[in-house]
Amino acid sequence: MGNPVGPGMWKAALAETPREAFNWRLAFSVLCFGLMGAARGLDEGLIGTTVTQKSFINEYNLKLTKSQNATQLAQRTGNITAMVQIGSVGGALIAFIACDKLGRLWATRQLCTIWIVGVIIYITSNGSYGQVLAGRFIMGLGIGQTTVVAPTYLAEAAPRSIRGLCICIFSGSVYLGIMLGYFANWGTSLHISNSTSKQWVDATILHIIFAGLIIIGSFFALESPRWLAKVGRDEQAATNMSKLRKLPLDHPYVQAELIDIHDQLEREREATLGSGFLGPLKELFMLPGNRYRILLGLGCQLLGQWSGAQSITIYAPQFFQTLGVTGSSEKLFATAIFGVVKFVSAIICAFFLVDFIGRKRSLATGIIIQFVAMLYVAIYLTVVPSATTGKLKSASQKHAGTGAIAMIYFSGVGWALGWNSIQYLIGAEIFPLRVRSLGVSMIMCFHFVNQYGNTKAVPQMLVVGAPGLSPNGTFWFFSAVTLLGLGFVWFFLPETAGKSLEAMDELFNLPWHMIGRKGAALTAGKGSVAEAMMLGDTEKVAEIAREEQVETVDGKRT
Repeated sequence: MGNPVGPGMWKAALAETPREAFNWRLAFSVLCFGLMGAARGLDEGLIGTTVTQKSFINEYNLKLTKSQNATQLAQRTGNITAMVQIGSVGGALIAFIACDKLGRLWATRQLCTIWIVGVIIYITSNGSYGQVLAGRFIMGLGIGQTTVVAPTYLAEAAPRSIRGLCICIFSGSVYLGIMLGYFANWGTSLHISNSTSKQWVDATILHIIFAGLIIIGSFFALESPRWLAKVGRDEQAATNMSKLRKLPLDHPYVQAELIDIHDQLEREREATLGSGFLGPLKELFMLPGNRYRILLGLGCQLLGQWSGAQSITIYAPQFFQTLGVTGSSEKLFATAIFGVVKFVSAIICAFFLVDFIGRKRSLATGIIIQFVAMLYVAIYLTVVPSATTGKLKSASQKHAGTGAIAMIYFSGVGWALGWNSIQYLIGAEIFPLRVRSLGVSMIMCFHFVNQYGNTKAVPQMLVVGAPGLSPNGTFWFFSAVTLLGLGFVWFFLPETAGKSLEAMDELFNLPWHMIGRKGAALTAGKGSVAEAMMLGDTEKVAEIAREEQVETVDGKRT
């Protein structure tokens, strides 16, 4: 379950990592790839508030008319909002090929180019509903790739003791983007006229700024040593690993990582089920350990997406209106503060929780906070149904309503500490190198399919009467899914904090019913030279090193 909680836990967690490994070159690479999280965040923050701005509403007919009822309006709004998710499904699939064929750096450059092209098409739509959908779909092809390329690179480049922190920089950047998107639209709503499209276009240009910064930064970052080793560029892999760790090539820490990488590649070559696309695909579903991995990743995505917090992120102004916050500026301001709360929570999780108290503890804490918040809002809306119309009669109802608004913020805290961090982290660190890009790609493809369904469903779910669940029914649904997720985490999710990527094989080769509850304890120090060194097992280190030398002499490694 992670390190013991208490004074000195951070020092203990970092004790086995040389101080040189925490250096500016690693920090720059983590920053460059971590910023890609802002791609998703900007879209979620901007589109959720853009569709509530009068200029956008008038330009794209997002209002009730004689020819457009509430259900049709919800469908039209949902189409615009969800089109990036549809494109992101394709983007997640493209990312597998781009990651493996082009490498992590060139995959980054091409996805940013696609992202920029989509934004340009979107902001030049000039009232064309079809062009808005086309532009947002192309944006999705680029944005969807970020969720595969960035976590994969960060998992491969980071020292194992801070791998969670480095990947959580990506998930934290999601909320940086959301926060900036919220505040950008709030600012334009105050200072730019409702009669011009500049009110939403000026804020949307943030996409181009971030994509440009990432492209420029990629030319100063180092390629993933693990990808270089996978494609047979061993010398460059060793050089890049040495630079990322700021240690000489012959340093034991660097050598241990390189030995583990090559050992895993050897095991994967022996277990390969064919070349081309079908070989890795068969390995992903036919090998029991990989099958557990993919099902674990899919389960985390399904339960996380339908727990409700992501829906609140996208439709925050509407949810605040449901709880009685009226006025366009007031709703946008409340939404902007919601973005700040999530961003701060994500940073706290990255720097103080996920590597130091463990993935399971951090996730369980977040889920419990989120469950309590969702349950409170569900009870409130059931007991005080008039809250959705803003007609609160008694002082106690008004106080309870203030509590419900506070609980929306707490749900954001729980989501940022829990599912939002884990949904990227787990997928990036559990798969073997040969199928890592494919595994992450499939999980994120499922992620965006779920997010698309969620984005389309939630406006309908909030409708009072058939086919909707009504606001209170929607929150009861979110509460039930959140509680189910807590049970799933307890039984199926293994603790991976502190384990090297190459040591995951030992963990997932256990019987399926032991992986989640006992896997970390049963496999401590097994499966990698790095972990054996950390635990002081000199005999195992020497044994694996001898095997490595024999393989090199026999010419098994190219």
